[in-house]
Amino acid sequence: MTENIELTEANVRADVQAWLAANWDADLGLVEWRNILADSGWGMPAWPTEWFGKGYPSGFVSVVEEEFQRVGAIGVARAGIRMLAAATILEHGTQMHKEKFLRRILTGEDTWCQLFSEPGSGSDLAGATTRADLKDGTWIINGQKVWTTSAHHAQWALLLARTDWDVPKHKGLSYFILDMTQDAVEVQPLRQMNGHASFNQVFMTDAEIAPEFQVEGLGDGWKIATTTLMHERRGADGLRSWAMGTDRPERAYREEREELAHSMAPYKWYPQRMGRVDLVIERAKAMGKYDDPVVRQEIAKLLTLAKSAEWTARRARAAQVLGRNQGPEGSIGKLAASHVARLGNQVHTLISGAGAMLTGDDSALDGVIAEILVSTPAISIAGGTDEIQRNIISERVLGMPKEPRNDTDRPFRDVPRNTIG
Repeated sequence: MTENIELTEANVRADVQAWLAANWDADLGLVEWRNILADSGWGMPAWPTEWFGKGYPSGFVSVVEEEFQRVGAIGVARAGIRMLAAATILEHGTQMHKEKFLRRILTGEDTWCQLFSEPGSGSDLAGATTRADLKDGTWIINGQKVWTTSAHHAQWALLLARTDWDVPKHKGLSYFILDMTQDAVEVQPLRQMNGHASFNQVFMTDAEIAPEFQVEGLGDGWKIATTTLMHERRGADGLRSWAMGTDRPERAYREEREELAHSMAPYKWYPQRMGRVDLVIERAKAMGKYDDPVVRQEIAKLLTLAKSAEWTARRARAAQVLGRNQGPEGSIGKLAASHVARLGNQVHTLISGAGAMLTGDDSALDGVIAEILVSTPAISIAGGTDEIQRNIISERVLGMPKEPRNDTDRPFRDVPRNTIG
């Protein structure tokens, strides 16, 4: 599109239609197709033109996606935390980082994980004690991370580590990109109470990071981690359609199915952790509870809350369309999703009764209802607990005074850690 043509929905739609008609070929290999897509800019139209985008306002993204869906064209790789890594690198990475990682994120050739939480500092992310020490020009990493999704097959990781113990905790963190394939990194899966093993604990013993894989400067880790987390919270309202493959036989579709089966395996229980509002009405009908006034009232409360959460998510996306920076609406949306999940849990229990706890052949929906009951607590913890989100909302949205803290204005080495009282 030339600069003197007005950017409108109609001409964007016409342009992407013409490009897809000339280029989309389901018989191409998946990576081959995505390289073509990356070069065109249509895979991430809101990204800068110099980095595989079109530089379009975010409002046109849905127009492009509609045209891809209309012809069944596969988009760029999105499964896992790839887009969190991409968003962070786009905003904070160096020229080298962008050249090395962005294309391979879009093609799906690299997989990523996020090394933030630790056993002694989960929601208190700024209390991280994994250390990065510069020795002979190389960063040496020692520490443990936990609740790391997809670490067992990740090639790269976003790492938050402490580089200065003599400043307040938020100022002593730095941000790195870690090669997960080195022998000094050990990954161990964690079995959950719902039977899945989506998360891992990661041990780093003298792991190495070359200095060029530090993101921004010393002490900038908290600022960069905030960018990553805000993107994560904005996407906390469930899985998107990009996680769904098709059964079409052409090569690109076959390879996409294989990719999704691998990448999305840790996330297959995520719909259950959201409370499965979509199943409630049909379950009430199937169990003969649809005319029960108490059940109907609780279903109405759930659907109202879910619709309100949907509107909150839409406001967040509208802010993106207007080009606004990531803000506290991500925390509002995440907290709303937590309330929806808990109420969904309660409504399913009300409908199914004690049978909601059954698993196996005689269980409700082949165990899905039972899986909802033991999975919904996760949404109140992952990506920052409900308590953390309430603090963010109270301070940044409502303008309330910050809660008293005694660990933010003294050197981190003097702050008591992992103690009671």
